[in-house]
Amino acid sequence: MDHAIETSGLTKHYGRVTALADVSLHVDTGSVFGVIGPNGAGKTTMMRLLLDIIRPSAGSARVLGRSPREGAQRLRRNIGFVPGDLRLEGRVTGRQLLRHYARISGPVAPRAIDTLAERLGLDLGKQVRTLSKGNKQKLGLVQAFMHEPALLVLDEPTSGLDPLVQQEFLAMVREAKQTGQTVFLSSHVLSEIQQAADSVAILREGRIVTISDVDSLRLTAVRRVRVGITGSTPDAVRRVLEEVPHLSELTVGDGDGVRVTARVEGEIDPFVKAIGVFRVSDLAVEEPDLEESVLRLYSSPETRHSGGTEPNDVR
Repeated sequence: MDHAIETSGLTKHYGRVTALADVSLHVDTGSVFGVIGPNGAGKTTMMRLLLDIIRPSAGSARVLGRSPREGAQRLRRNIGFVPGDLRLEGRVTGRQLLRHYARISGPVAPRAIDTLAERLGLDLGKQVRTLSKGNKQKLGLVQAFMHEPALLVLDEPTSGLDPLVQQEFLAMVREAKQTGQTVFLSSHVLSEIQQAADSVAILREGRIVTISDVDSLRLTAVRRVRVGITGSTPDAVRRVLEEVPHLSELTVGDGDGVRVTARVEGEIDPFVKAIGVFRVSDLAVEEPDLEESVLRLYSSPETRHSGGTEPNDVR
């Protein structure tokens, strides 16, 4: 099976409101696929459709080679799921709750639960109802990972987690990939997707803006550059750099030689060749700002479409 997830024209309407529109994508088995978009983009709707929590208005999906509706319980036992609106209550302890989930999900390796809890810093002896939001999120992650499912569907999985636990979670995702598991991960935090995913779909207002591998997206990203040049004048430098495509926020001034700052959108090669005609004394290039690039895709006129807005509870 080459694809763990396949969708074709997947669409969901709520009355006159379109929550998801004509989404077609595939997720390779053993990969980490990220979906990024602001709240209301349709990320949660897509995941609920894949898990047969809701049914599509049009289009189709296949998960682990089967229709979500036809796969039913047998399919869901091969999936680990963390919902974006995780709600855990009860007077049972975390350990008791996980034992209950283990009876539903299938075999769990000895000490798997304890190992995951230790990694995330979760006390399994506390009653679920007394846990903070962050600790409930940790409990949800243990529940999803503990039976080593073929597919992990994780909706905003690091919500409420502190930075150190977020890094541990990303390590767990990388390990899952190494063992051949597939991870379908949604977030509105681009840095999280950048660190974890092989490929990413950018979703806005229920539609896919683009699907790309993370490295390709980085090539189109925004870089901040600072250059020191000697043996020339600001006017001469400016005349050359004003011819460079996709260069903005250009500032050329006097200082210790000529000092240049600018923003480069996309490939940096034309800029490097342009400054190569001068004597460069200093050069600093910041890491590509993927978040700024994605925000440009969100607001780009050519990616807009007509239609109503989503209700507040459609994500």
